[in-house]
Amino acid sequence: MGTRISVSILMVTLLLVGSSACFVEELKSLGFTYSGATGPQRWGNLSPYFSACNGKKQSPLDLAKDKVIRSRNFKPLTRNYLALNATLYNNGFNIGVHFDGQIAGTLVIDGKNYNLKQLHWHSPSEHRINGVQFPAELHLVHLADDNSIAVVAILFQYGKDDIFISQIKDKLAELAEEVCRRDKDAHIPLGNIDMKEFDKRTRKYWRYVGSLSSPPCTENVIWNILGKVRYISKAQIDAIKAPLGADYKNNSRPLQPLNGRKIELFHELSN
Repeated sequence: MGTRISVSILMVTLLLVGSSACFVEELKSLGFTYSGATGPQRWGNLSPYFSACNGKKQSPLDLAKDKVIRSRNFKPLTRNYLALNATLYNNGFNIGVHFDGQIAGTLVIDGKNYNLKQLHWHSPSEHRINGVQFPAELHLVHLADDNSIAVVAILFQYGKDDIFISQIKDKLAELAEEVCRRDKDAHIPLGNIDMKEFDKRTRKYWRYVGSLSSPPCTENVIWNILGKVRYISKAQIDAIKAPLGADYKNNSRPLQPLNGRKIELFHELSN
């Protein structure tokens, strides 16, 4: 029985990373939310598939100065993203961009390639820096050939419009209209999307081993939170929240215990 559950959880994880629209509906049917009786404190008890949510290596974390150690062994993150066709999805619990089975680019960690599968937003941010929570956080989710997962997280503060969201502004409005028409699998083709905006040399980032921050909360995910905080406008945050139901507009999981893990900081300019 235990083996069957483990295999099922692996399948749930891979489907979530790949973000099949049909699977997302199944995941939503298991009933997790971000508050109340089905909120984050109860996720691990809602389904056997979610048992990892009670684990010891969960995300997100507070990147507190007194918990961080400097790494002189890391290197700047190597990312090579492409411009290609994509689809904007209402995943129910967040808004995401999926690449429909295409390889949208590659992240290299310790010589190992992780292929970009999808990206999605959380608001407010899930990770914090010295206790400070930001208005939004973007997760770029990558999968290696051995099914291991790595996420690049970008934090946002209020300011000018984000360039990437500006590319899909009209499509986000269309997605909100699909929800109004009660299309449960609401998705909008984006056409060719330029991912080069995320293809910049990263000289500062935090890294730790954690989990997916929403069910099934699969562990042993390599997190890379970029040191450069980007800008986003209030109108853009409203746009990425508009298609979501009331239980998911604020889709930030509370901070999780560190449980003895290392949070390492790479900062090329100060090494």
